[in-house]
Amino acid sequence: MRPFEPLHVAIVGYGYWGRNYARVLGELDGVEVVGICDERLGALEDAVRKLGHTMITTTLDDILADASVDAVVVCTPAASHYGVARRCLEAGKHILVEKPLTTSSQHATELAELAASQGRVLLVGHTFLYNQGIMKLKDCIVSGEVGQLYYMYARRTNLGPIRMDVNALWDLAPHDVAIFNYLTGSRPISVSAVGARLLRDELEDVGFITLSYPRNVLGHIHVSWTDPSKVRELVVVGSQERVVFNDLDTMEQVRIFEKGVEAVADSNGQDLGFGELKLLVRDGDIRSPRLAPEEPLKRECSHFVECIESGVEPLSGAQDGLDVISVMDAIDASLARHGAPVPVEPAGVVAVGAPE
Repeated sequence: MRPFEPLHVAIVGYGYWGRNYARVLGELDGVEVVGICDERLGALEDAVRKLGHTMITTTLDDILADASVDAVVVCTPAASHYGVARRCLEAGKHILVEKPLTTSSQHATELAELAASQGRVLLVGHTFLYNQGIMKLKDCIVSGEVGQLYYMYARRTNLGPIRMDVNALWDLAPHDVAIFNYLTGSRPISVSAVGARLLRDELEDVGFITLSYPRNVLGHIHVSWTDPSKVRELVVVGSQERVVFNDLDTMEQVRIFEKGVEAVADSNGQDLGFGELKLLVRDGDIRSPRLAPEEPLKRECSHFVECIESGVEPLSGAQDGLDVISVMDAIDASLARHGAPVPVEPAGVVAVGAPE
């Protein structure tokens, strides 16, 4: 980036997320949205009305040929992420790619290695990692407040919107896989997944996923495009507390239930044998912690700018994106085997290049 000049950012894909990125980036100090690229003329007409001073184009080449563009936000359909992101990195641009990073581990690895070799920031748009509610869940686990972590489960359902390029699992589950990985600080060892093609023959509309994490922690994810109600809920269950995150509840996004159950030892400190198991049940208060009113997408974009300007390693960087894709690949394999458990292949460790 040129010294003493604002960071110039272009957005490729001006749909729902592209418009949000344009709005949020335009509100940040030291950032200018200088280009919008989309193949749809209707989308560009909307961009002209809202961002008339920017370069508006249907051709990615126009964005990449502009030496003043420092970074690109990729908000195209998931199946096109690899091709667009690769071209941006080859042109020397920093990139923020909406989730999922790609639709295959091989392509994700290639992008991660290319970003490292180019010394460019690659940040994946796992927006929930920048959500104050999810960060509070992480604090509860790391501090030991929840006690021993037993399991986690998430529901991400609605009546649509239905994608044409990926199934419901690839569309919705990467959010919760990224969150589970963040909360546990690890990747699952194996996964099991089943799904159904209710609306079309080509793609699953509903899916149920079970993930086995280290230390005997289980995760479960239910995703659907066919449910009558929109649900965005994630629950963490531990020996001391149960913590609920509801993204649709603006008043009490996080609720902490001081309820738990755990096996206890006898008076000599020895575990009781079979038939003598003693369980300690706790039933306490319900708390709703105060959370800072900060938009997660703005926090994510601010972090992207910080990574470019100061070399801070991204919270949701190339390695994190690659870890999620390796889990999604295993989910695909389990779907094909009608729910048989599939090990998650190790994702390569990505060396982080220093931004120029």
